[in-house]
Amino acid sequence: MNISLPDVLKNFVEEQVSSGKYSSASEYVRELVRAEQKNHEREKIELKLLEGLHSGEPVELNPDMWDGLRRRLRTRAKKAV
Repeated sequence: MNISLPDVLKNFVEEQVSSGKYSSASEYVRELVRAEQKNHEREKIELKLLEGLHSGEPVELNPDMWDGLRRRLRTRAKKAV
């Protein structure tokens, strides 16, 4: 895959790489895509939670339920990658 960027964005990516945090422009872009994937999944979860809140059905969530939800979501996210 080739990506063309205007000079301003190309310079920014090169600055990120030269900062030492990333070993290449590809690594930087992969990190951005992963972050966007996480953000997208978070948005989907928030929508599901809002649907649940607006359903009118009361649900009490305890810490164990949250832990289980996080484990299931992490497993699902790993399978999606």
